[in-house]
Amino acid sequence: MRILFFGDVMGRVGRELLLARLPDLRRQVDADFVVANGENAAGGFGITAKICAQFYEAGVDVITTGNHVWDQREIISYIDSDHRLLRPLNYPVGTPGRGVGYYEIASGRSVMVAQVMGRLFMDALDDPFAAVDAELAKVELGQTVDAIIVDLHCDATSESMALGHFVDGRVTLAVGTHTHIPTADAQVLPGGTAYQTDAGMCGAYDSVIGMQKDAPIARFTRKMPTERMAPATGEATLCAVFVETDDRTGLARTIAPLRTGGRLAPAWPL
Repeated sequence: MRILFFGDVMGRVGRELLLARLPDLRRQVDADFVVANGENAAGGFGITAKICAQFYEAGVDVITTGNHVWDQREIISYIDSDHRLLRPLNYPVGTPGRGVGYYEIASGRSVMVAQVMGRLFMDALDDPFAAVDAELAKVELGQTVDAIIVDLHCDATSESMALGHFVDGRVTLAVGTHTHIPTADAQVLPGGTAYQTDAGMCGAYDSVIGMQKDAPIARFTRKMPTERMAPATGEATLCAVFVETDDRTGLARTIAPLRTGGRLAPAWPL
């Protein structure tokens, strides 16, 4: 199986580039399954039902989110009706939506996707280690499901790495989101799980993590409130990871970054 995972889609420029390029990219890498983190897709803050529909039409199979999942209030009443839109698994019981989903691809093979949110420098949610452990206890990679993808939505790289090693050998891909910076540590861990600390952002890198520069710089230098930050509008880069699995075990054979467009050096997995 070939999996393509796109990091945080940031604002209009990231969204429009993903919509324009994904159909061709999916064909070029012959992807069987595509995941995109969409929590910043609506003006940098949250996601809407309309944007979800656009992503699905372009070829995204599942959308993950994160700490900005509720920024567009319409999503609160929508999320229960969309089984392909996930929020972090470790929100308290009773929170709308779901943190894990099971999906069947055209070949008949099955994919489980889950997301957990870290607690270092983030909201104090339930324990992400216990949450993902409980879900993985219900399935067996290579037996009950053919692939398992876990989005690690963490602020601290140490927490992402700890979670990656915690699930090593039990999932196909454990990949970080949230920091908007693509890390250079794509690897297959000793147990066979593909891992990268952060997939990076789909957005404009002439920015401060996708936002226009003046407001965040002013906040750092003056320690004063500023106007609401707005997404940068320059040329965007798409950042993703590409994983090829061993169909016998569901573990990863390879992982490689995919980057195209914008300011960052391009990277191609094949």
